[in-house]
Amino acid sequence: MYDRILLSTDGTVASTEAESHALTLAAAHDATLHVLYVVDEDVVTAYSGDEYVDEAEGPEHGLEELGEETLSDLRGRASEAGVEIETVMEHGHPAETIVGYADEIDADVLVLGTKRRPDEYRALLGSVTDRVLRLTTRPATVVKTEVKE
Repeated sequence: MYDRILLSTDGTVASTEAESHALTLAAAHDATLHVLYVVDEDVVTAYSGDEYVDEAEGPEHGLEELGEETLSDLRGRASEAGVEIETVMEHGHPAETIVGYADEIDADVLVLGTKRRPDEYRALLGSVTDRVLRLTTRPATVVKTEVKE
């Protein structure tokens, strides 16, 4: 049923359950798991950079470092589970980048994580996952992670 599964992860607690679910789903369907980490351009450009001595101290470097650690961890977990995996890091606006990448690889299903939040929070701020669901025409599975605020 699924040949190409796309997991979008940001390396945070909101992605924890989604990562496990995507690995299990890929193993069950003998599918290739594509893992995408997006360096959020809005975060990177929100800082002038004046307070940093060099690029290795700025937010872009920190986000890329987190992305590499997250993707490396998932490659290891996929290897242990016998799942074929392809990982990629892209820069851009997360929701649009996720939808574009899903189209590029012709993903059969997207797996997205989100934190379980009160309705009032979502009404005010929304989430990347909400935006992806509005933009994509592909099937998607949302995995909620309970977090303590």
